[in-house]
Amino acid sequence: MKDIDLTAYRDLFRSHTEMRVQESTQSSFSIINGKVEQNIENSSAGVSARVYHKGVWGFASTPVIDQDSGGEVVRAATANAKAFQSLSKTDKPPLEAIPSRSSFSPKRVKEPFSKKENLDRLLAIDAYIAKKYPDLKSRALVTRSQQIEKRWITSFGSEAFSSYPRAHIYVTLTRDKNGDSIENTEVFGGFGYFEEQFDDLCGIHRRIDELYEHLRKKAEGDYPKPGFQDVVLSPYVGGILAHEAIGHTVEADLVKNGSIARDFLNEKVASDIVTMVDFAHHYKGELLRVPVFTDDEGTEAIDAVLIDQGVLRGYMHNLESAHEFGCAPTGNARGFEFSDEPLIRMRNTAILPGNSSLEEMIASVDEGYYLMKTMNGQADSTSEFMFGIVQAYEIKNGKLGRALRDFTVSGVAFDMLKTITMLSSEMAWENSGYCGKKQPMIVSTGSPAIKCKMLIGGRE
Repeated sequence: MKDIDLTAYRDLFRSHTEMRVQESTQSSFSIINGKVEQNIENSSAGVSARVYHKGVWGFASTPVIDQDSGGEVVRAATANAKAFQSLSKTDKPPLEAIPSRSSFSPKRVKEPFSKKENLDRLLAIDAYIAKKYPDLKSRALVTRSQQIEKRWITSFGSEAFSSYPRAHIYVTLTRDKNGDSIENTEVFGGFGYFEEQFDDLCGIHRRIDELYEHLRKKAEGDYPKPGFQDVVLSPYVGGILAHEAIGHTVEADLVKNGSIARDFLNEKVASDIVTMVDFAHHYKGELLRVPVFTDDEGTEAIDAVLIDQGVLRGYMHNLESAHEFGCAPTGNARGFEFSDEPLIRMRNTAILPGNSSLEEMIASVDEGYYLMKTMNGQADSTSEFMFGIVQAYEIKNGKLGRALRDFTVSGVAFDMLKTITMLSSEMAWENSGYCGKKQPMIVSTGSPAIKCKMLIGGRE
């Protein structure tokens, strides 16, 4: 990362000031039916400054990274804050902040692959699929590698650095069934460098075989019976639900704007067995997939306990919301690009595990459904949600039955949480997508398998 000496600007800090220099790089390949369709590489870099003056923020950024430009953005952000304050005539006290002096940069344990080596691995996976499954209507493979580096300095004593790599391969298989295109997708990878995650392709081949088998069964499947049904959610579906339908309702900026969670602090909102936390960087001593030690306000990141044994205990905060709510900031302020002002965003949001096994949970259902994968979900601040389910099986007399075609589930998350009766003892984490709250953001979700009730959309 091209860098500058941020400490040289301390003399320009007239009030609460945050500076950030950031570089983001991303590369991507896509292959459709053996043909390379896309080869993209892009990057962005720049410096930003944000100033708080008597209750008003001023912000400025530039894509030029040198010592002169750093001083210019500090002066511009300071001038903007003072100008806005003179118009608003606010006179709020300074914000209390917790400085961070962290440094996080995962070491490479293998030599980086060249672009050709990355492409060769994708072509090798495609060749495996084409040879073993010639009956497919189509196959599509995409790789995405990303690296984000940030350095911060603040007027309240923060000096921090973070380097965040992640890499994924997305595989979509499609079959034709009586003129209908039936597809399934699997995602490989996560936090870390491409060469570390995709050096050995044998594990990917095994999961592709599983993906094809699910697709084959899905093509022969039918639609579920509509109505409120007993369901078992896979950890993947449970994690998406935790993020979309629950997590956004407990972000403090949305709480201030009327989220359903505004009126339920310290009240029962879920079953006694439900605890939900937005983790900063570790869970049970293990580094998580989106490790945030310092947020983009330069604040030390700490875990945010949201629901504890069914009771809503707190929200996710930045500096300003923590001041307004009279609590400690949790370090949830994050911006995607250097030119983005930080917003309250989730990091590693998870429902914690219980003490059941997945097998026990399925065996406890006389008639219902096992929901394994979802896409195209949406939710709002009332916690109402609707998700598309793209991989699922019926449950009959405690056993998995036929596979199902795509359908939807819906409900109100704060009602659904109260129907949870079992949680698996094992949980899984996932971070292949982006959160789309005003600006894209890398997030991670975690969940055990969950037994609850949901409204199933089907075809009579």
